[in-house]
Amino acid sequence: MQLDRLLQKHGFGTRKACRGLIRSERVTVNGESCLNPFAEFDTSELDFTVDGVTWPYAEFAYLMLNKPMGYECSRKPLHHPGVLTLLPIPLRERGVQPIGRLDEDTTGLLLITDDGHLNHLLSSAKRKVPKVYLATTRHPVDQNQIDSLLSGVLLNDEPTPICVAACEIVGSHQLRLTVTEGKYHQVKRMVAAAGNRVESLHREAVGELILPADLEPGQWRWLSRHDLHKLGYLS
Repeated sequence: MQLDRLLQKHGFGTRKACRGLIRSERVTVNGESCLNPFAEFDTSELDFTVDGVTWPYAEFAYLMLNKPMGYECSRKPLHHPGVLTLLPIPLRERGVQPIGRLDEDTTGLLLITDDGHLNHLLSSAKRKVPKVYLATTRHPVDQNQIDSLLSGVLLNDEPTPICVAACEIVGSHQLRLTVTEGKYHQVKRMVAAAGNRVESLHREAVGELILPADLEPGQWRWLSRHDLHKLGYLS
């Protein structure tokens, strides 16, 4: 791929702007300086730097973010900062977006990509991708509430009861539950229907992919091939 096209694909501006970066000696490829914007490179296992920051070549961007409280999962947020502002500008410019949404006051694992196919697969109700949440509740958790969630609760706008895939008591005011749908405010509404109220909500896992303990709130990282395997995306 031509170097100016490669930079454009990764969100560094128009081809003209990318040529300017290259000619200004601000770009290296695999550790070597290159001043020719039309130089061709094999993109397999290619790394490049812009202003000293290293980027891997990525046909699509696959990211995980530990979403902090106070951010909206929208490209056009209304009341709070957008979660995408936590990413570097080049990633935002290439058009990444969250897979599904976490409420402004919900924290934890958020997947972000510009691969529409992965977005569809993980968002599709038919695939029933499990999502694990840790909920802290206002009132003590008891077995009756767990039994209700496992057997099914009726939400206002649903014709039939909805049940969680798994649920357990973690502490006096905490429960861990797994849902496979992606309905609006689903966990909060289900816990309310079971006779309690969610005070805080944290997503721990999507599919078999667990939020790493060393990824601090507001931090992001690239998904590895192993991570994508855990999401059932690579065979």
